[in-house]
Amino acid sequence: MAEKRDYYEVLGVPKNADDAALKRAYRTLAKKYHPDSNPGDEAAAEKFKEASEAYSVLSDPQKRQQYDQFGMAAFDGSAGGGANGFDFTNMDMGDIFGDIFGDFFGGSRRRADPNAPVKGQNLHTTLKITFEEAVFGVEKPLEINIKDECTYCHGSGAKPGTTPQTCARCKGTGRITYTQQSIFGVTTRNVTTCPDCNGTGKKIVDKCPKCYGNGYITSRKKIMVSVPAGIDSGQSIRIRGKGEPGSNGGERGDLLVEVQIGAHPTFRRQGENIYSTQEISFPEAALGGTIRIQTVDGEVEYEVKPGTQPDTKVRLRSRGVPFLRNKTTRGDHYVTLVVTVPTKLTEEQKDALRKYADTFKGGGRKKKGLFG
Repeated sequence: MAEKRDYYEVLGVPKNADDAALKRAYRTLAKKYHPDSNPGDEAAAEKFKEASEAYSVLSDPQKRQQYDQFGMAAFDGSAGGGANGFDFTNMDMGDIFGDIFGDFFGGSRRRADPNAPVKGQNLHTTLKITFEEAVFGVEKPLEINIKDECTYCHGSGAKPGTTPQTCARCKGTGRITYTQQSIFGVTTRNVTTCPDCNGTGKKIVDKCPKCYGNGYITSRKKIMVSVPAGIDSGQSIRIRGKGEPGSNGGERGDLLVEVQIGAHPTFRRQGENIYSTQEISFPEAALGGTIRIQTVDGEVEYEVKPGTQPDTKVRLRSRGVPFLRNKTTRGDHYVTLVVTVPTKLTEEQKDALRKYADTFKGGGRKKKGLFG
């Protein structure tokens, strides 16, 4: 048999570690290597057994003192161990698991009550809206499958006139306990969900013919979703009480609606600001003038300054997206002015441009070049 590792090394603690440090170290290892978390993994099972053995010794003041004095020799009774050596054959790990795991693994000391009210699970769905709907908010219908209590059996799952029976296997606790002995002789107690009643503590013998023992009926329903102004793509709206039903009188879960915003042909959003481009002609850029810019609020007038250069960015204050937490405040709309060059000109337009070009001195331009 391979030589055993030092118990302090197994738990990863110094030799002067107090009880709290021992417990923390063992809890970490037990969670990591517990058989329930690593089904079929023999290496993890061995590490779990090794950690359990180490903790069972070091958590006991008397055994720890003997181990510190005699080390592993205490197992075979040598070096003064004798009858006072370690005997794991009849050790009950139930107290250790109950104290360490609690309700994490369903420890024996703090076993979950299968009849306690449990809140239902949350449901998740998506809702597609337009760019403008995200900016200003909207009431949107949404169809989803919702479970409601079966009116025939009133949620019991049992045929009317009958009642669910206490599970014979777990005696109504919803959990079963089994023991396992390691090659070191360590007996461990493991607690798991009862497979016969799935942790409910009850079994339905005569199932309701309407819900087939589920206690709930699923139907397609339409609900109205209030989408707030300023919501962004990927954010969710919580609708309380529209999730899965609770059990044992527990409240329903919630419905989480993730918003997906469609792309806009003109506008682009970044946070609370909106971005777009606006084409202007060369005369408008050179001479200035009034143009009309499309915003989410409709068209607005803007005065282009004379001599405006291509790709000039202008700012329209408070024409952006409302802040989700402060709807009275909005972001801005940034517009990039793009100077367009005509691809087709009339002869009259060409002559006008030639005359314009001739007004520049020393341009180095031949008489017939750019405009034919």
